[in-house]
Amino acid sequence: MVLHGKIGTEIEIKAPADKLYNMFKSAHLIPNISNTHIKGVDVHEGDWETHGSVKIWKYELGDHVGIFKEKVELDDENRAATLKGLEGEVFKYYKSFKGVYKFTQKDEGTCIANLWIEYEKLNENVEAPDRYVGLMVKLVQDLDAHLLGA
Repeated sequence: MVLHGKIGTEIEIKAPADKLYNMFKSAHLIPNISNTHIKGVDVHEGDWETHGSVKIWKYELGDHVGIFKEKVELDDENRAATLKGLEGEVFKYYKSFKGVYKFTQKDEGTCIANLWIEYEKLNENVEAPDRYVGLMVKLVQDLDAHLLGA
Protein backbone atom coordinates (compact mmCIF):
# COMPACT_ATOMS: atom_id res chain seq x y z
CA MET A 1 0.00 0.00 0.00
CA VAL A 2 1.16 3.55 -0.75
CA LEU A 3 2.17 5.53 2.32
CA HIS A 4 2.96 8.82 0.52
CA GLY A 5 0.17 11.06 -0.62
CA LYS A 6 -1.16 14.47 -1.50
CA ILE A 7 -4.69 15.54 -0.70
CA GLY A 8 -6.33 18.91 -1.15
CA THR A 9 -9.03 21.08 -2.57
CA GLU A 10 -9.63 24.31 -4.43
CA ILE A 11 -12.13 26.89 -3.22
CA GLU A 12 -13.29 30.16 -4.69
CA ILE A 13 -13.26 33.15 -2.36
CA LYS A 14 -13.89 36.88 -2.70
CA ALA A 15 -10.99 38.49 -0.81
CA PRO A 16 -7.95 39.55 -2.87
CA ALA A 17 -5.19 36.95 -3.23
CA ASP A 18 -2.51 39.40 -2.02
CA LYS A 19 -4.36 40.13 1.22
CA LEU A 20 -4.97 36.45 1.98
CA TYR A 21 -1.35 35.56 1.28
CA ASN A 22 -0.14 38.41 3.50
CA MET A 23 -2.34 37.12 6.34
CA PHE A 24 -0.51 33.78 6.16
CA LYS A 25 2.81 35.47 5.70
CA SER A 26 2.54 37.32 9.00
CA ALA A 27 0.10 34.88 10.74
CA HIS A 28 -0.08 36.78 14.06
CA LEU A 29 -3.67 38.01 13.43
CA ILE A 30 -5.06 34.60 12.45
CA PRO A 31 -6.00 33.44 16.00
CA ASN A 32 -8.08 36.61 16.47
CA ILE A 33 -9.91 36.05 13.18
CA SER A 34 -10.37 32.27 13.25
CA ASN A 35 -10.55 31.74 17.01
CA THR A 36 -12.93 28.79 16.73
CA HIS A 37 -10.20 26.80 15.00
CA ILE A 38 -6.88 28.49 15.81
CA LYS A 39 -6.22 29.05 19.51
CA GLY A 40 -2.83 30.71 19.13
CA VAL A 41 0.34 31.04 17.11
CA ASP A 42 3.78 31.99 18.41
CA VAL A 43 7.12 32.60 16.75
CA HIS A 44 9.68 30.08 17.98
CA GLU A 45 12.58 31.14 15.70
CA GLY A 46 12.91 34.07 13.31
CA ASP A 47 10.03 36.54 13.03
CA TRP A 48 6.49 36.81 11.71
CA GLU A 49 7.26 37.45 8.04
CA THR A 50 10.60 35.83 7.20
CA HIS A 51 11.03 32.73 5.06
CA GLY A 52 12.38 29.95 7.26
CA SER A 53 10.84 31.20 10.50
CA VAL A 54 9.51 28.58 12.89
CA LYS A 55 6.05 28.99 14.42
CA ILE A 56 3.99 26.94 16.83
CA TRP A 57 0.25 26.77 16.11
CA LYS A 58 -2.37 25.72 18.65
CA TYR A 59 -5.48 24.46 16.88
CA GLU A 60 -8.82 22.84 17.62
CA LEU A 61 -10.24 20.20 15.33
CA GLY A 62 -13.58 18.91 16.56
CA ASP A 63 -12.98 17.72 20.10
CA HIS A 64 -9.22 17.50 19.55
CA VAL A 65 -6.82 20.27 20.56
CA GLY A 66 -3.28 20.04 19.24
CA ILE A 67 -0.09 21.84 18.39
CA PHE A 68 1.75 22.03 15.10
CA LYS A 69 5.32 23.31 15.01
CA GLU A 70 6.24 24.33 11.49
CA LYS A 71 8.89 25.98 9.41
CA VAL A 72 7.35 28.39 6.92
CA GLU A 73 8.44 28.50 3.29
CA LEU A 74 7.23 31.64 1.51
CA ASP A 75 6.86 32.08 -2.24
CA ASP A 76 5.91 35.74 -2.79
CA GLU A 77 5.78 35.41 -6.58
CA ASN A 78 3.17 32.64 -6.47
CA ARG A 79 1.48 33.80 -3.24
CA ALA A 80 2.10 30.44 -1.58
CA ALA A 81 2.84 29.69 2.06
CA THR A 82 4.07 26.20 2.88
CA LEU A 83 3.97 25.02 6.48
CA LYS A 84 6.48 22.21 6.80
CA GLY A 85 5.71 20.21 9.94
CA LEU A 86 8.46 19.71 12.50
CA GLU A 87 6.61 18.51 15.62
CA GLY A 88 3.10 18.02 16.94
CA GLU A 89 0.20 15.59 17.26
CA VAL A 90 0.09 14.85 13.52
CA PHE A 91 3.39 13.02 13.90
CA LYS A 92 1.63 10.30 15.88
CA TYR A 93 0.23 9.25 12.48
CA TYR A 94 2.48 10.78 9.81
CA LYS A 95 6.21 10.63 9.17
CA SER A 96 6.06 13.89 7.21
CA PHE A 97 3.34 16.54 6.94
CA LYS A 98 3.39 19.69 4.84
CA GLY A 99 0.41 22.04 4.33
CA VAL A 100 0.33 24.48 1.41
CA TYR A 101 -1.86 27.57 0.99
CA LYS A 102 -1.67 29.07 -2.51
CA PHE A 103 -3.78 32.06 -3.60
CA THR A 104 -4.37 33.03 -7.23
CA GLN A 105 -6.31 36.11 -8.32
CA LYS A 106 -8.91 34.93 -10.85
CA ASP A 107 -10.49 38.30 -11.63
CA GLU A 108 -11.23 41.51 -9.76
CA GLY A 109 -13.85 39.92 -7.51
CA THR A 110 -12.64 36.35 -7.16
CA CYS A 111 -9.62 34.49 -5.85
CA ILE A 112 -8.85 30.77 -5.98
CA ALA A 113 -7.35 29.18 -2.88
CA ASN A 114 -5.53 25.93 -3.56
CA LEU A 115 -5.07 24.07 -0.30
CA TRP A 116 -3.26 20.79 0.00
CA ILE A 117 -1.28 18.54 2.29
CA GLU A 118 1.65 16.39 1.26
CA TYR A 119 2.20 13.59 3.75
CA GLU A 120 3.75 10.24 4.50
CA LYS A 121 1.85 7.88 6.77
CA LEU A 122 3.63 5.95 9.52
CA ASN A 123 1.79 2.81 8.41
CA GLU A 124 -0.95 1.69 6.02
CA ASN A 125 -3.66 1.81 8.73
CA VAL A 126 -3.47 5.60 9.01
CA GLU A 127 -6.17 7.53 7.16
CA ALA A 128 -5.44 10.34 4.73
CA PRO A 129 -5.49 13.74 6.50
CA ASP A 130 -8.92 14.80 5.17
CA ARG A 131 -9.94 16.47 8.42
CA TYR A 132 -6.83 18.66 8.35
CA VAL A 133 -7.73 19.80 4.82
CA GLY A 134 -11.16 20.64 6.23
CA LEU A 135 -9.48 22.76 8.90
CA MET A 136 -7.51 24.57 6.19
CA VAL A 137 -10.76 25.33 4.31
CA LYS A 138 -12.50 26.66 7.44
CA LEU A 139 -9.49 28.83 8.24
CA VAL A 140 -9.39 30.38 4.75
CA GLN A 141 -13.16 30.94 4.82
CA ASP A 142 -12.83 32.75 8.17
CA LEU A 143 -10.07 34.97 6.76
CA ASP A 144 -12.12 35.65 3.62
CA ALA A 145 -15.15 36.71 5.68
CA HIS A 146 -12.97 38.94 7.88
CA LEU A 147 -11.32 40.68 4.93
CA LEU A 148 -14.67 41.25 3.20
CA GLY A 149 -16.13 42.73 6.37
CA ALA A 150 -13.15 44.99 7.04
